[in-house]
Amino acid sequence: MKWLVRYSGISVLVLAVLLLSAQAMARDLGHDEALRLRQSGAILGLEQVLETALGRYPGAELLEAELEEKHGHYRYEIELLTVDGVARELDVDARDGRILRDKEDD
Repeated sequence: MKWLVRYSGISVLVLAVLLLSAQAMARDLGHDEALRLRQSGAILGLEQVLETALGRYPGAELLEAELEEKHGHYRYEIELLTVDGVARELDVDARDGRILRDKEDD
């Protein structure tokens, strides 16, 4: 019987950790929601944000771009392949185009 109580306690702990980590993760936004946010002026368009990102790495190739929301803040996650063959991941504030993070992608 003790093992059942211990097992239940561990299950509750694991479930709590999973729920908390899911809340901390960013949520990818779909095309319709992104369009609505752009039309309302809440975010910049992807083309404006790409101008900034590609300006930092002239000649780079766009690999992927996603609009995400985390804790009420919108950001673009942009992956580029530089002319040197290095993959870069940039997080750009979707409201004002500031580059929040720029790192070599693993």
